[in-house]
Amino acid sequence: MNDAPRTPHATPSFDIAAVQNTRKLVLYAIGAVAIGVLLFGHSVWPDTDEHGMHEMIEQAGLVLLFVAIIGRTWCSLYIGGRKKATLVDVGPYSICRNPLYFFSFIGAAGAGAQFGSLTAAAAGAIVTVLVFAVVVRKEERFLAERFGETYLAYKARVPRFVPDVRLWRNVDTLEIRPQLVVRTFIDACVFLAAIPVAEGIEIAQGHGLLPILWMVP
Repeated sequence: MNDAPRTPHATPSFDIAAVQNTRKLVLYAIGAVAIGVLLFGHSVWPDTDEHGMHEMIEQAGLVLLFVAIIGRTWCSLYIGGRKKATLVDVGPYSICRNPLYFFSFIGAAGAGAQFGSLTAAAAGAIVTVLVFAVVVRKEERFLAERFGETYLAYKARVPRFVPDVRLWRNVDTLEIRPQLVVRTFIDACVFLAAIPVAEGIEIAQGHGLLPILWMVP
């Protein structure tokens, strides 16, 4: 971790917290729209076959959901409460500048997969990438203003989203803030809401309470 010296020009010109709050609101809105679309759609693969493609996609998605939850919690051990004060460049942040977002992409794919659809899984990941691609540019501006050349060197060295494990470096000890780690874990568990939502929609469709207007692979 690098502590950048505080200088007069290092004061960011905008509120990074507002950017992050906007990102959450946009994702929630997109999630609501996605559920609205999926209310009347169904996977081309039947959900009655316990060993069929539909079930395989759901199970793979469940694995992705838990990877996302564990991954985001792991990242919070390093970044929790430090983003505005310290440039974290060790652990997951040594191989990817935005590992929290990387695991969010995985979680979004896993959430979409709970509908037994590869299209829903891919759409969840792609939309999340597009939203974060916009948000991360604002965050990078904040970090560049806050940490100056130290951050620019880090930015040039470490990829934005796709981890490069060859760059891995770590520290012997970490100062952990349990309340922030727990908060991140709870926030990440929101991905699991896709399971009962998808099951509920499938049950309603199976009983004829919701019409199926389109089929998706």
